[in-house]
Amino acid sequence: MKSGKLPTLLVVLAVAYFLTSLGHFTHNAEFICEYPNLPASFTSARIYAAWAAITSVGVLGFFLLIGKKWIATGLVLVAAYAVLGFDGLGHYALAPFEWHTRMANLTILSEVVAAALLLSATVYQLAVRLRLPASV
Repeated sequence: MKSGKLPTLLVVLAVAYFLTSLGHFTHNAEFICEYPNLPASFTSARIYAAWAAITSVGVLGFFLLIGKKWIATGLVLVAAYAVLGFDGLGHYALAPFEWHTRMANLTILSEVVAAALLLSATVYQLAVRLRLPASV
């Protein structure tokens, strides 16, 4: 990020995670009855609201990155956004893999993989940023 431009890979991975997260939460909200053992308090509206709240963390992180004043903070927020993508694995704490439909498993696991890739790229960028001299 020395040039002031966001790394293409970071942007591509963020878009991939955004889309897989949207896919998982949409599937969860629209096919809520197919997700075993979800609490009765989970409604489609609450699931969409949770997605919006999670996504806002990533959006704020990218706004800070684009503004170029709070790059480390922006990267930490993008990393936190990626970490939130692992929450989908909580479905397997409620019911085993076999109890979920193929599509549910696909959306859960694709979100987790995309989150892991985004987290890796973000932590790398943060490490590079922290190693740079303060004048850069």
